[in-house]
Amino acid sequence: MNYTEIIGFVAAFLTTAAFLPQVYKTWKTKDVSSLSMPMLLMFFIGVFSWLIYGVLISSPSMIFANAITIISAFLLVYFKIKYK
Repeated sequence: MNYTEIIGFVAAFLTTAAFLPQVYKTWKTKDVSSLSMPMLLMFFIGVFSWLIYGVLISSPSMIFANAITIISAFLLVYFKIKYK
């Protein structure tokens, strides 16, 4: 593994981990009032696009980060619909 992918994995871990507290808080409190559906949908589509890009360029760090983040984004969209 080269240094580029190591930096990618560090960045992937930090950005993905930073998003998880929001998912947890929303799940626990069921408060979705501060979540904007257009923002969530744009974020979801953007993360999905990054995932596809990571697959196309065979970047393990991009695939890892965006696969996990897309699950988190999906959960927030789901919570927004369910708890609205």
